[in-house]
Amino acid sequence: MDIDHIDHEVIVVGGGAAGLSAGIALARSRRSVLVIDAGEPRNAPAAGVHNFLSRDGIGPHDLVASGRTELAHYGGGLRLGRVDTAERLDHGFAVRLEDGERLVARRLVVTAGVVDALPDIDSLREHWGTGVLHCPYCHGWEVRDQAIGVVATGATSVHQALLFSQLSDEVTLVTHSFEPDAESLSLLAGAGVTVLESTVRSVEAAGGVVSGLRLEDGSLLAVGAVVVSPYSSARSSLLESLGIEAVAHPSGMGESVEVDLMGQTSVPGVYAAGNVTDISAQVMGAAAAGTKAGAAVNADLVMSDAREKVVA
Repeated sequence: MDIDHIDHEVIVVGGGAAGLSAGIALARSRRSVLVIDAGEPRNAPAAGVHNFLSRDGIGPHDLVASGRTELAHYGGGLRLGRVDTAERLDHGFAVRLEDGERLVARRLVVTAGVVDALPDIDSLREHWGTGVLHCPYCHGWEVRDQAIGVVATGATSVHQALLFSQLSDEVTLVTHSFEPDAESLSLLAGAGVTVLESTVRSVEAAGGVVSGLRLEDGSLLAVGAVVVSPYSSARSSLLESLGIEAVAHPSGMGESVEVDLMGQTSVPGVYAAGNVTDISAQVMGAAAAGTKAGAAVNADLVMSDAREKVVA
């Protein structure tokens, strides 16, 4: 039996929409909770968060700042830092931070998000989240009626082109590294999407604003926005240290961690929420999943405490 001192009832790893929502739900249930945040939100480059009821257009950093204020209001703690690994103890879990500090909690909630791997195209990453997009629901309205270039890297790119065709009559899919099949070509034609067989060399910009795609023959496809499909992998090193592996996401767009309906992973006492479990979740969905996971952890602790008291 280990005798480590419990620092917090719950540690939440990741301080974005999912992590802060989990932390607030737990703090409102009068739990001792610490949110540890490395300060690397996936949506940091974006100008605003959309499809978030009553908060549409709020800046990602402003949303986090507001969430941190709410967390503090209910007595929750915040620690800036990166968690490298975790270990299972008799009575909970110990996490090890990058600076060497070790903290012990009865339960863990992991909301560490994902890392987006982008196509290897010159100047593409520097415009990621501004002129280079992936989600029509997150940023489509902001580029409506503009010429949009979709860089095809897989079947998901066809789906993206079809969705963006609802927002603009000038959508061009550049085949790049993926050749659509006959059925896909038929659907694209039906939606009014132009298909251009070429490879993209670079993203061009004027005054910091995306202006076109430079193609393999040197020609320029003039567009106001570029759409790509990143391969999104869960930040799962912490989970892997506990024996929880990321698996291929059903969409083929990346890897995520499997959880049950309440956010419980395959390891009892370890919960996860947000993009680490659903790579396509928007901010509002991630926040909702975090709240649900926080509530599930509190219920787990209530039942555990009640059982111990019955035995005693």
